[in-house]
Amino acid sequence: FYPPLDLSSFSSSSSSSSLQSLTLITRPYLDTEPRSAPPSSTLTYHHNSPHHPQSQSSHPRRIATMVQNTSMVTSKFLSNPEDLGVVAVGFSGGQCKKGVDAAPKALIESGLLTQLRDELGYKLHGDDEVHLYTDLVPADDPPFRNMKNPKAVSSVTERIADQVYQQSRLGRLTLTLGGDHSIAIGTIAGSAKATRERLGREIAVIWVDAHADINTPETSDSGNVHGMPVAFVTGLAKESRPEYFGWLKDEHMLSIKKLVYIGLRDVDAGEKRILRENGIKAFSMFDIDRYGIGRVMEMALAHIGSDTPIHLSFDVDALDPMWAPSTGTPVRGGLTLREGDYICECVHETGSLVALDLVEVNPSLAAEQEGAASETVRAGCSLVRCALGESLL
Repeated sequence: FYPPLDLSSFSSSSSSSSLQSLTLITRPYLDTEPRSAPPSSTLTYHHNSPHHPQSQSSHPRRIATMVQNTSMVTSKFLSNPEDLGVVAVGFSGGQCKKGVDAAPKALIESGLLTQLRDELGYKLHGDDEVHLYTDLVPADDPPFRNMKNPKAVSSVTERIADQVYQQSRLGRLTLTLGGDHSIAIGTIAGSAKATRERLGREIAVIWVDAHADINTPETSDSGNVHGMPVAFVTGLAKESRPEYFGWLKDEHMLSIKKLVYIGLRDVDAGEKRILRENGIKAFSMFDIDRYGIGRVMEMALAHIGSDTPIHLSFDVDALDPMWAPSTGTPVRGGLTLREGDYICECVHETGSLVALDLVEVNPSLAAEQEGAASETVRAGCSLVRCALGESLL
């Protein structure tokens, strides 16, 4: 019924030997903004063109579709709640398994952006690229303080922080499609900075994950930075050198009092100690089994408070592998897809959501399981739609 998103020609924006990004043919879907233009300068599409959607105000069918498919929630903190900034992050350097960098392409090809535009009524903004950031990856990147690929992850997340900031500062909800979970260093830093500047408020983060991702470089067994992002954005892990996350300043930081975990079930010994010593609010699968997901969400949102902008960072491995097999570190005994959707629905209903990450979809994994990649992508799309307002009735 709705036209598919045309991604048939992913074209390189550089030579094949030095690929920096993949250009998405999304002109009917994304309002693109040139990097050199001031923030207020937007390339708007002509609504009378047969190739571009009409404005919401002049398109009754689209308005009806929005009313049918979305919950009627008023945003508390977004000045332009109908606008959605999209940042597509094809980065895998925070861990060692190939394929997670292909997730944004897979999610978009499945029709996610089309659904957000045509069914949920968002006006999409972005620079129409899946960013690979190869221009930021040094030829030589030895371990530092036990971290693997430290310079690459630091420089890429700094770029991501600016990309998210540029969208969030305009009062838009910002959606980041990853990528491994190390990218949250950048997404949280960007939304925290923008929210402080725009509203004079701190953000809260709801981190939905099988893992706490709060290792410091010294407590990590693997050295993979995708297990450390929370430590860096809370200041529990610190480094003064700019090339090793020293670019993180107070304006980028998250208070541990405004952090809530949901779905934990594979937490390292060092991480357990960090959680306990800092009094961080965390709901494991034990809590979900004991209280049910409804009560857990009530407690999580009560801890945050109703007057705080929320950044939701959702790792698809929070779901049980039955629902999301194609991910880098699957752990049995996780959330059902319905529980994951419910978390997203509850966050949307607060009216406080300002930023959303979906990470760790890896279409190349669980290849021996028929349909694994498509099931995981489908689950990821469902989570995003629920967080952005899709309702069952």
